[in-house]
Amino acid sequence: MIVAELKPLQEIADSVAQYGKVDVVACGGCVSVCLTGGLKSAEELRRELSHPKYYMGRPPLFQVQSIQRQCEKDFVRSYFTPSPGTGAVLSMACGAGVQTLAEAFNKLPVIPAMNTTFLGSLDGPGLWTEKCHGCGNCVLGLTGGICPVARCAKRLLNGPCGGSSEGKCEVGGHLNCAWHLIIERLKSLGRLEDYDRLFPVKDWSVDKAGGPRSLGRLRPSY
Repeated sequence: MIVAELKPLQEIADSVAQYGKVDVVACGGCVSVCLTGGLKSAEELRRELSHPKYYMGRPPLFQVQSIQRQCEKDFVRSYFTPSPGTGAVLSMACGAGVQTLAEAFNKLPVIPAMNTTFLGSLDGPGLWTEKCHGCGNCVLGLTGGICPVARCAKRLLNGPCGGSSEGKCEVGGHLNCAWHLIIERLKSLGRLEDYDRLFPVKDWSVDKAGGPRSLGRLRPSY
């Protein structure tokens, strides 16, 4: 899932201070699951941003709306109508949702309230951890289901670097060495011989090197 976190409140307030009325638009997708961009979070943000302490003059009038998935144009066009008199939209979606709203309403400023951080999974109550880089050429079948691209600080593909020690990354002792985890996982699977094989050259052309990526699927006709 896409994980995002709220921008600093003063930064958000500064970005909307010039508008008289602002729609705070929650997203019911990934950011709702990670407890940062859903409807409850949007209501909390509206209450906080309405406080005069963030502004030199009068605060804007905030109104909350919600879209199930801001990253889908069909949802945006079918279920979202800006409030009358709205000067700007404050999106609580990931960067993809912000851009989808901006494309759908190209004459209305769409401002991000969130910082999109990573693709991750829920590892414990209230704890999300980055697990995928979205590189376009998955190697998990060769590494015991542990991604060296996302979880190694150096994105190494053929084993740990010289800075790892006792299973920890040289970036900091709080980080496990991704390759230590991979080796331990291969041991538990009885596939340690996979580690001795030369890792095939990774096709990085399907990463970001070619610019923004897209995926098309033809709808079946019945």
